[in-house]
Amino acid sequence: MRSRTLTSLPRDAQIITMNQQIIELTDAFLQSYRDIGGINHLDGPNLPSRLGIQTIISDLESLIFPGFKTEEALDPQNLKFTTAEKLNRVIRNLSTEITRSLCFERRLNGESYCIHHSLSKEVNQCRKESEQLAMEVLTEIPRLRGLVQGDVEAAFAGDPASRSREEVILSYPGVEAIMIHRVAHELWVRRVPLIPRMMSEVIHGKTGIDIHPGAQIGERFFIDHATGVVIGETCEIGSHVKIYQGVTLGALSVAKEKAGTKRHPTIEDDVTIYAGATILGGKTVIGKGSTIGGNVWITSSVPAGSKIYNKASDYITMNSFDYIPDFQI
Repeated sequence: MRSRTLTSLPRDAQIITMNQQIIELTDAFLQSYRDIGGINHLDGPNLPSRLGIQTIISDLESLIFPGFKTEEALDPQNLKFTTAEKLNRVIRNLSTEITRSLCFERRLNGESYCIHHSLSKEVNQCRKESEQLAMEVLTEIPRLRGLVQGDVEAAFAGDPASRSREEVILSYPGVEAIMIHRVAHELWVRRVPLIPRMMSEVIHGKTGIDIHPGAQIGERFFIDHATGVVIGETCEIGSHVKIYQGVTLGALSVAKEKAGTKRHPTIEDDVTIYAGATILGGKTVIGKGSTIGGNVWITSSVPAGSKIYNKASDYITMNSFDYIPDFQI
């Protein structure tokens, strides 16, 4: 039992006691850093910033849908200026984060890695490469805008509740998730470390949709309701595919050594997958035009035009006055 609480001490004594506690707590933290690790990075480059990635995502969304994702007022006179300003900011910020990720990968691979000195040879090399990569990805945005607009059209056509395309852009989480996935995938195919996964996890936390940036997704893709959807790294999805909430396109359990193999299913064109369905395995192909019912579990291929569903159980309807016996567990 403590003899005296901190608040019972005179003010000067409170400050001295608290300072001593902070010193002791600091030592405890430093000891945990030595014992456990997980510090970013005491003797090497900083990792990409999660806050920086969030800022990049926000700017990318406003480049893809100008005027929808920000409060800025747009008119024909200032559109060119605001677009150029935003592009310049994205290239600068994305180059910075890619530089950090490239330096980290060098360290991870046991190569010479970038020291903190901004004029080091390693930093300059990574910076040049990162600027080229950032420009390549930004050059793809006009093409990606066409794909995302197709996703908006698929959502508008596929959801009877949608009143307008503007509503879809502003409020449908599936559209936002696929929009950022399409950008993250461009970084992924260029073998940029860390950042594509960070982008997908930012959107995962925001929308509840977990799409690995390695997944290949075709045109006019629609995730209805969206929450709880999981799409794995080596998944291949065709065009005009619609899936509902809680769908998992995942892998069967495989050894770590097989991480580079095809582990996730292939979904061909014009497939609909209803809520809660689980489709697993790299050899599993869902044939074109198939419909997969809710809560179905699939680990082998189905031919084109299939309709897979669970057989309905018998239901018992009871009147409110019917006697229901008590059960003990």
